[in-house]
Amino acid sequence: MAEPVRVRRLTDQEGQKLQQIVRRGSTSSVRYRRAMMLLASAGGNRVPVIAQLVQADEDTVRDVIHRFNEIGLACLDPQWAGGRPRRLSPDDEDFVVATATTRPTKLGQPFTRWSLRKLVAYLRKVHGRVIRISREALRGLLARRGVTFQRTKTWKESPDPDREAKLDRIEEVLDRFPDRVFAFDEFGPLGIRPTGGSCWADERHPDRLPATYHRTTESGTSTAATPSATTPCGASTAARRAPRTRWPH
Repeated sequence: MAEPVRVRRLTDQEGQKLQQIVRRGSTSSVRYRRAMMLLASAGGNRVPVIAQLVQADEDTVRDVIHRFNEIGLACLDPQWAGGRPRRLSPDDEDFVVATATTRPTKLGQPFTRWSLRKLVAYLRKVHGRVIRISREALRGLLARRGVTFQRTKTWKESPDPDREAKLDRIEEVLDRFPDRVFAFDEFGPLGIRPTGGSCWADERHPDRLPATYHRTTESGTSTAATPSATTPCGASTAARRAPRTRWPH
């Protein structure tokens, strides 16, 4: 027949601490009930009697007594786990965020933007690691990291190596000849307006994609500086100089 479960002999300090918790009460109901279990067991009460006294399950009383015999008064403050262990390590979360903010075409995928479904499917089969995450968990992770679904931004930059020198020349002419007006025109294939897309990016920092500045065939740009009186075709130009345009670098 197995021996009854009971606490070991209490030291003077342990007995005084337990009595103090029971007499004065405690802000933690867990500490209070556990202290009552230990004192009742030290007084010779059996497990069924203690369970009825504190309105707890008998297995719970046995676990508390065994835990006290192992670690002492530290059993009054159990370190319960916060739920199921994490499936993703911090390194995995960084990898997920980095993948979401990378264009799919750069990773060999045949589409231009991630949806949650496509991103979850890609993470499950990526080479070298397997990341299993639900769509809702992925949505929450991206939200915590400040990554949102945004429209991309486009802009144009000139590839001309003499761009700065030409801009300096235009400003010099505008300063020396205030009666001159510069006119710019572009001719070539239609559809030159860039079209933005969508992507996952840091909040308020959408992905910026340069618009194409090169045309495949028959495209060019003309620049002319004319007096501000009347053009050869008879159209009247502004008498005053137009505001200076600051070109983006």
